[in-house]
Amino acid sequence: MPGFIVIDINPILAQLGPIAIRWYGLMYDVGVVVGLLVAYPYARRRGLTDDDIWAALWPSIIAGFIGARLYYVVQQPLGPYLAEPWRIVATWEGGMAFYGAIFGVVIALWIVARKRKLSLWTILDAGILVAVVGQAFGRIGNIVNGDIVGAPTTLPWGFIYAHANSFVVDHTVAYQPAAVYELLFNLAFFALLWFLRLRLPKPGQLFVVYLAGYSLGQIGLFFLRTEPLVALGLKQAQLTALVVLIAALAVGWWIQTREEKLSARVIPSAPKGPARLQPKRRR
Repeated sequence: MPGFIVIDINPILAQLGPIAIRWYGLMYDVGVVVGLLVAYPYARRRGLTDDDIWAALWPSIIAGFIGARLYYVVQQPLGPYLAEPWRIVATWEGGMAFYGAIFGVVIALWIVARKRKLSLWTILDAGILVAVVGQAFGRIGNIVNGDIVGAPTTLPWGFIYAHANSFVVDHTVAYQPAAVYELLFNLAFFALLWFLRLRLPKPGQLFVVYLAGYSLGQIGLFFLRTEPLVALGLKQAQLTALVVLIAALAVGWWIQTREEKLSARVIPSAPKGPARLQPKRRR
């Protein structure tokens, strides 16, 4: 169809009997591996050992997956999920909410940090580098799926999803490529975080920048998407982003003021003046 970009890719990469290998899952798997390679030198530089990294990795992956799916489900009409509970884990039908992944990973890393007596803020700073890289690769899966689109458009870069297995409602309509916009945002945001990673000395500051920046991005990008309005003229993801943004600013203020208070503590010093010589004891 002239004037638009046609995506005619099957979201299912391969079918092995009852098991479907999907582009979306593959891209997130690749994203986690690449993100780990990117974040590894930073994590070691911040004092984390290989054992610490591996101890945090798998709980984070599991908690992130569960959190992302559950947070998506609770935002939907619950009737179909209560009638067919197996659909709660039916991720092949689409539906992952990244804020749920963030909440799940933070809880998992808090448990790991307490168990291994590590700085939670240091682990979170390293973890967000994995997250932002994973998000970027995940958006490639969204582009193939057609599950993140904007409103119908006449713009020449509108996407028409021609494949019958794609998630769009109408396979003849061109949509705003919202997943592409999110991918571009993720790449620019990663560049910013990479630039700041060694310039923010206090543990937790990079994590705060990630939360605040990601939330601002979601508030802006969701104006291009077609989800229903919930309150205040905003969509559910925008309301969540607004709450997370406020929380991130509060945490950032706490980190800053806490460090200032610690720095302000004066250690008592010895009185000034010449040292008084003690007479030698005669034997």
